[in-house]
Amino acid sequence: MERSEPQRQRVHRGSMRKEKKVANTAVQNTFKDVCVVGLGYIGLPTAAFIASKGIKVTGVDVNPTFVESINRGEVPFVEPGFDELLKDVVERGLLTARFDQVEADAYIVCVPTPFKGDNHEVDTKYINSAVDAMAPRLRPGALVVLESTSPPGTTRNMAEYIIEKRPDLSLNEEDENAIFVAHCPERVLPGQIMEEMENNDRVIGGLTPKGTELARDLYATFCTAELLTTDATTAEMAKLTENSFRDVNIAFANELSLISDRLGIDVWELIELANHHPRVNILKPGPGVGGHCIAVDPWFIVSAVPEEAKIVRQAREINDGKPSFVLDKVEKALSKSDNKRVAALGIAFKADIDDLRESPALGIVEQLAERNPETTVSVVEPNVDSLPDRLAAHKNIELADFTTAIESAGVVVLLVDHREFVGIDQNLLNGKTVIDTRGIWR
Repeated sequence: MERSEPQRQRVHRGSMRKEKKVANTAVQNTFKDVCVVGLGYIGLPTAAFIASKGIKVTGVDVNPTFVESINRGEVPFVEPGFDELLKDVVERGLLTARFDQVEADAYIVCVPTPFKGDNHEVDTKYINSAVDAMAPRLRPGALVVLESTSPPGTTRNMAEYIIEKRPDLSLNEEDENAIFVAHCPERVLPGQIMEEMENNDRVIGGLTPKGTELARDLYATFCTAELLTTDATTAEMAKLTENSFRDVNIAFANELSLISDRLGIDVWELIELANHHPRVNILKPGPGVGGHCIAVDPWFIVSAVPEEAKIVRQAREINDGKPSFVLDKVEKALSKSDNKRVAALGIAFKADIDDLRESPALGIVEQLAERNPETTVSVVEPNVDSLPDRLAAHKNIELADFTTAIESAGVVVLLVDHREFVGIDQNLLNGKTVIDTRGIWR
């Protein structure tokens, strides 16, 4: 159902107010059972934080390793400080993980939204699979929140797909058989979830005013920051805008590193000097941009409005091209060395986590091994116990400890600024060709 203009205005006016957290008792009366679909880096903490407020939460995931680990109260990935919270809500019976879908008052969908094709269009297969499992369990009055980062219009498309599966339900909030659909994009940073899950502002947009209100109440169960209300399409675009802003600024830093390399300038010194200007704050360059958000989300804007999104596209192309620049530097160093062993430090997409999604470091290591079969690449990644399958498939890639990798290598390339790599004894690097993509060893 299309909203009327008065409805649209009512929703938008809420975006300028700070929505106070409602009383827990009132919220619990509204949401006695919540289901979180997708128990990854975002879904599981979301489920645990809601459960910690005394609300019964069921988490659904297709990954048996995750389900089994969660039901033991064990976090299946690295997230500092999260272990205690998860163990507590599982032991209290407030959070249970399972494979199959359940009936609930509210559903939060936290599944991947990768892109597909040359035009980087969103691939909604995971959202559709979630709906396929959810639809038979939906009852009138239920709330469905899409939290997965999505291009404009995805939330409405999901809602229409629900109705296609359940024509006995309605999106008209005045109908007795109505369900309510909203979008609330996540804003947390892996590695800082314990702080940011509760304390970051949230943007919440429903397809209808009632959907916005219900979604706001749901997130008010655990979020103590501002709850900014709008419509679903604007909420979708807000998240894409946030990450595109960051991507553009990173691209400027990465382009400076390319320019500085050509001119023989120390880019780290250059940025440090420029940042002494009171209104300049240039970010640090790196080997590229990774993660499930910044490396993906801007392409959704480009695919939606390709003629208008010129800066967004250019930034993506700069950042996507940076791994090739790093790879060329490593291969040039190898060509001048008799020692054909490379120590690759870090394969996560950012420091101090085990998340490898869209990691430029991982891609650099993989391409280096493929293009140089005579080279042995020793990977040092303190946050994983084994190589991912795509690296393990290469006979010339090995997982090694820091000292062994450094001592045996002729070329050392630092790809991720993990805390374990900062402040090392740089005497260990004597006689090595060092390529520091993060500028921590200056």
